[in-house]
Amino acid sequence: MIKIAVYGKGGIGKSTTVSNISAALADMGYKVMQIGCDPKADSTISLHGKEKVTTVLELVHDKKDDFSLDDMLTIGYKGVVCVEAGGPTPGLGCAGRGIIAALEKLEQKGAYEKYNPDVVIYDVLGDVVCGGFSMPMRGGYADKVFVITSGENMAIHAAANIACAIDNFKGRGYASLGGIILNKRNVKNEEEKVKELADDIHSSIIGTLSRSDKVQDAEDLGKTVVEAFPDSDMADEYRTLAKSILDICNK
Repeated sequence: MIKIAVYGKGGIGKSTTVSNISAALADMGYKVMQIGCDPKADSTISLHGKEKVTTVLELVHDKKDDFSLDDMLTIGYKGVVCVEAGGPTPGLGCAGRGIIAALEKLEQKGAYEKYNPDVVIYDVLGDVVCGGFSMPMRGGYADKVFVITSGENMAIHAAANIACAIDNFKGRGYASLGGIILNKRNVKNEEEKVKELADDIHSSIIGTLSRSDKVQDAEDLGKTVVEAFPDSDMADEYRTLAKSILDICNK
């Protein structure tokens, strides 16, 4: 089983990227599980098309442990297993708690044994890397972490902080850094700035995604680019990225 976590600051296109990677992998015949670790609980929406799904934190809050594995997940595009950790009411409670609850309950309810995924992808908000937000990096969860950034200063700052956290966890059996994914915003000197970041953290850019109208067009349809526009250049970029991630994880 390949287990990866994808981190990046809010609004960087992380969930869109992860969902397209999941769809590309599913097209290749892999059994995929995507776990959304963002309080907004919208990581998997383009895979299953449902406006609202019940989050694990909602189930724990409302039913304690009196719920089934099927209550926790939704089956999306080509069998992708979709899970949303969820988060507390704004201003009340810890958002990281949803991630911890989700990962614990998936194990307790036997999700990995029942669905036997080839690839598990954790989609994690990376504005902060503490408490529950660092949970997917811990031993037994992700093996590799990939960081999404653009050339915008705040995105690069967040990516550097995530890389620093990974470095600080070295020696504890936590996930290692797999590389940087550049999601272009077409800002000045973008590639040079992200290459400098990669060099500073002793990593590399393992994939580059163009800024494309196809992304918004697909989201308007409630689908991934891979599903909505499979013959587009943008879909090819997501497929190429998915293959690069597999190559890195299989080394």
